[in-house]
Amino acid sequence: MTTFILASASPARLKVLRAAGLEPVVRVSDVDEDAVAAALPAGTTPEGVVVALAQAKARTVAAELSAGLDGVCWLDGADAFDSVLVGCDSMLHIASELQGKPLTVEVARQRWATMAGRSGELLTGHCVLRLRDGKVVAAASGCTTTTVHFGSPTDADLTAYLASGEPLQVAGAFTLDGLGGWFVEKIDGDPSSVIGIGLPLVRRLLSEVGVSISDLWDRR
Repeated sequence: MTTFILASASPARLKVLRAAGLEPVVRVSDVDEDAVAAALPAGTTPEGVVVALAQAKARTVAAELSAGLDGVCWLDGADAFDSVLVGCDSMLHIASELQGKPLTVEVARQRWATMAGRSGELLTGHCVLRLRDGKVVAAASGCTTTTVHFGSPTDADLTAYLASGEPLQVAGAFTLDGLGGWFVEKIDGDPSSVIGIGLPLVRRLLSEVGVSISDLWDRR
């Protein structure tokens, strides 16, 4: 059976995939996202940035797996020689600015000052790699764009939200599937992409590399 590898430490992405019938093997990349973005050509579109970051994460994990392939299974009991690997990256595009993780309360508060009562585009880049015998034999990439309409939290609610720590490690300083959901009025587009991995797009990208999503479902 083909093994599904998720090149991400995101618990939200893992939760989405598990709810959708997969049991991924998780391999986290140590890509320097700022360095990758800085090396892109001037004028790269926001969609191009998130796709490039997703590709960098997927390619890094694929290279690490290939380097460790020595005739034994390097995937914790899964099939090391027949797998698909998915890398993702999400950022919020709002007020002509591309925003990643705020990391600090101060930055998150500044971003919410811009976001409150406005709309932004949550961009999620995806890269799917097909691996056989540790080598990449096919690849497909794409981006989903979902418009997020933000509410206007009270000062007290925003302070409590920032104090929770939840928005500090997520793109755009909000979540849809956690406490941040209280402050999202509506979305136009794919909700799974806002959480971090767009199921419809991943299904199409898997098809491009010759894999049917139903063949990956965990039927245990």
